[in-house]
Amino acid sequence: MSATPDGSTRDSRAPLDPRLLRLSPAARRYLGVTVGAGLLTTVSVVVVAFAVASILSELVTGSTDSVRITHLLLLVGGFAVQIATTYASQRYAQRAAASVIGEVRNDVLGVLTDPARTEARRLVAVRGRATTVLLRGLDDLGPYLSGYVPSLILATTLTPIVIAVIAAVDLVSAGLIVLTIPLIPIFGILIGLMTRDRTQAKLNATARQQSMLLDLIAGIPTLRAVHRAQGAAKQVEELGTSWRRSTMSTLRVAFLSGAWLELMATLSVALVAVSIGLRLVYGEMSLFAGVLALVLAPEAFRPLRQVGAAFHDSADGVAATNDAFALVADAPAGTNGNGDGSAATTAPVVLSGAEITFAGVGVRARDGWAPRALDVVCVPGTITVLTGPNGSGKSTALAALMGLVRLDAGVIVVDGHELSSAQRTACQPQMAWLPQHPAIVPGTVADNLELYGSLDPIALAVAARATGWDRVAHEVGGGADVGATMLGEGGVGLSAGQRQRLALTRTLARDVPVLVLDEPTAHLDVKARERVVAEVAARAQAGATVIVAAHRADWLDSADLVVDLGAAVSR
Repeated sequence: MSATPDGSTRDSRAPLDPRLLRLSPAARRYLGVTVGAGLLTTVSVVVVAFAVASILSELVTGSTDSVRITHLLLLVGGFAVQIATTYASQRYAQRAAASVIGEVRNDVLGVLTDPARTEARRLVAVRGRATTVLLRGLDDLGPYLSGYVPSLILATTLTPIVIAVIAAVDLVSAGLIVLTIPLIPIFGILIGLMTRDRTQAKLNATARQQSMLLDLIAGIPTLRAVHRAQGAAKQVEELGTSWRRSTMSTLRVAFLSGAWLELMATLSVALVAVSIGLRLVYGEMSLFAGVLALVLAPEAFRPLRQVGAAFHDSADGVAATNDAFALVADAPAGTNGNGDGSAATTAPVVLSGAEITFAGVGVRARDGWAPRALDVVCVPGTITVLTGPNGSGKSTALAALMGLVRLDAGVIVVDGHELSSAQRTACQPQMAWLPQHPAIVPGTVADNLELYGSLDPIALAVAARATGWDRVAHEVGGGADVGATMLGEGGVGLSAGQRQRLALTRTLARDVPVLVLDEPTAHLDVKARERVVAEVAARAQAGATVIVAAHRADWLDSADLVVDLGAAVSR
């Protein structure tokens, strides 16, 4: 699966995902070594088959001892090369798999801790799968690299070469293999589609189980206080049952498909063997040709059987890695984010004192456009509020300004200069953005407050008083240093309102010329909303450009410009 502009994913149909090669240097080295090992293994298999056929035919027809000894040495040498190549490639595969997993994991961690990738972190938090992807999911990538990829390479090298060698001595056997061998990949594809769906369901069940268990653990004190601690037992039991069913469904498909692939391969080899036996009896082919074709026939099907078996072992890792790729995959080269294919530039743009203009901005959504033909000029020193019903494109418009969403229509202009996606992304340090689902990373409260850089203590104190975080910090820290208080993934340890106050505090404490706020007072009480609105208004009066996505009356009343994305009405 690969990332789409709206943050969703689409399936990747390639057996060997090209994104893995693009994002991991170790994967590229591993692929080169594996291709070389596959070719060497192919040659050794053909040499062994040739030596066996020669020795057997010579024992029947009679030959000199020196010739038999030569073929015997060739047989031993072929076996030795095959064993050594298999041993060395498997050892290297294990080490390379660990290196590739480490590189992909580092890339994902880089995204989750990069201040410029807040939207990516939000998507992971919404899916509730960050822990699953980073830990167990990527660890399951090992069987994919050490088992599936080598088998896939053997299937593309060994099988065609073996068929060609058989055709050189017996066209009938080669024809039978060519006719029967497509049955294995055809059924393999059908089984693979079933496996992919069940594996995705298993990964979803695992992620749900982890997320809910973390929430339950975080809420144990509250549940005990209201005497509902035992009420969560049924939820835990239901989660376990769902995970067990999804796992058993995946295993059932794996066992049945493995048996079916083995049956198809066995019947195909038996058909070739019967044909060779009948023609040997009637003297229609030489013993050497018959033995060579008979020895090589199973080798033509072996890589395909291995691919089918390794596919199931690696399915969990592939499913988790798809989520990782959706996070770290870069935008297509040579585009500017607006879809026009022009070269992207990152020339510095100064936002201080500059007007920000949305000119005909539109982004395609699943059910249409959201927003569509958005025209608004955001003037420094004013508050611009984007309002409208859910799905009208308020959050998408803000994400487009941050360079996180590609525009399908229109442009964003700053001080008369049209900004590419790369330029908008480069402007992020000059903007303080509060997304609808703020990122709270595992770590201390201090780490989360300074997630986007160090803050001035005075500005932090002013923002904390405005948002009410100063009182929350006293409660959370128990009167001690709250900065050292540890938080779990997604802000486990804080309530929704406390998480909102923390995110608002670090946003308002940043000394930047542009504030971009998405539903900033969600989960706050009336008095807290009034203080936040007043603080934001003070920032606007000081010259900041403030753009807010909201629908509450307090924001609409304090706005200098209201843009209704649903009715396209402004005042």
